[in-house]
Amino acid sequence: MPDTISAAPGLETVSPSVQLNLNVRGLGLSATLAINERSAALQAEGRQISRLGLGQSPFPVPDIMQRALRAHAHEKDYLPVQGLPALRASICGYLKRTQGLDFDPEDILIGPGTKELMFLLQMVYYGDLVIPTPSWVSYAPQARILGRPITWLPTEPETGLGVTAKSLRALCAPDPDRPRLLILNSPGNPTGTAYTREALREIAAAAHDHRLLLLSDEIYGGVQFDGQHHSMAREYRGGTIISDGLSKWAGAGGWRLGFFAFPKSLAWLRKGMSAAASETYTSVSAPIQHAAIAGFEGGPEIELYLERCRAILAALADYVSQRLTQAGAAVNPIRGGFYAFPDFDALRDKLAARGVATSETLCERLLEETGTATLPGSAFGRPENELSLRLAFVDFDGEAALNALAAGESLDAGFVKRHAPRVVAGIEAMARWAEG
Repeated sequence: MPDTISAAPGLETVSPSVQLNLNVRGLGLSATLAINERSAALQAEGRQISRLGLGQSPFPVPDIMQRALRAHAHEKDYLPVQGLPALRASICGYLKRTQGLDFDPEDILIGPGTKELMFLLQMVYYGDLVIPTPSWVSYAPQARILGRPITWLPTEPETGLGVTAKSLRALCAPDPDRPRLLILNSPGNPTGTAYTREALREIAAAAHDHRLLLLSDEIYGGVQFDGQHHSMAREYRGGTIISDGLSKWAGAGGWRLGFFAFPKSLAWLRKGMSAAASETYTSVSAPIQHAAIAGFEGGPEIELYLERCRAILAALADYVSQRLTQAGAAVNPIRGGFYAFPDFDALRDKLAARGVATSETLCERLLEETGTATLPGSAFGRPENELSLRLAFVDFDGEAALNALAAGESLDAGFVKRHAPRVVAGIEAMARWAEG
């Protein structure tokens, strides 16, 4: 599709004055980080906690990347703001190999995790932020910090809580030419939704008609269970920025390295973000950038690692979906990542009799009465009275699970129980609590 999003006249250098102190006032710690700290505190008190709140990959960083990091520990110089040229070239190879997309190194911007890059994008771009409900917990708070207007895009369980072209057109219809930035996350956090190629094509047509800028958050693309992640940029090339990194598919959240890939038509936006980066984080850690090349270059070791990670996560997703559905929750199909977003509304009357009428109360009671840490659906943009929650089935030893699979263990129900006992304990406790 030959669509492009260009800079509106006079807006390339717009820098709106916002009172950040007022926007940050009253803003708490990110919900995912807060539940992680609370879980750790409860464990320190001696409580048995199934930590299903923070979505951190359970798997180790691939050995080939660890070896590369050790080899480059001596690197100490500041690197270019946009990132190490060799790393940007390897990312271009990664996008060509996995998605058939052609980028040049100049199209890539490296950041200290995609979270920081998303913040800079909202700071530099002038449009309203459009985010689906539910969506990742930090999209909206970043916009609030910057004083950006937020528009929530409704989703339906029938479509896996994902964006549809119909809902997007309806949202844009009252003011069709208004500049907007839509964040599309596939596979998704918190739902595990992965869009089909046909769905992406329809969304692309709607985005093209309304000249939307799309940020395609593809951080979980490498752990889509079928290994067939399809980038939005393949359908809406000129209007899509790809966001990806090492935290989820390479188990390297603490490495803090992400990237944006820009189409040529958005070079003005890339340059604006690079200028902002030069005055904030300067550049990403040199040893990390050198070591990341090994991950993006891929090869047999990385592919085998990904194949085994996907298989283990798919088995866990099946277990979680089946057990919570059996307990009465509605669970949309999980096609990637390590999240489930069960909705207990079918049990509303029974739970109301136990004093549970909001997602926040639901999660509080689960934590206090079962030791299972989760996050309320309201933290992801859902109505407070919807009895939904997000859980991350990651509280297990990923390295031990990978080694067991490599040693020939069958990936059956017994494997899940042996190698993810804390996840199983948490889900079983949650299910029995709901059934009771």
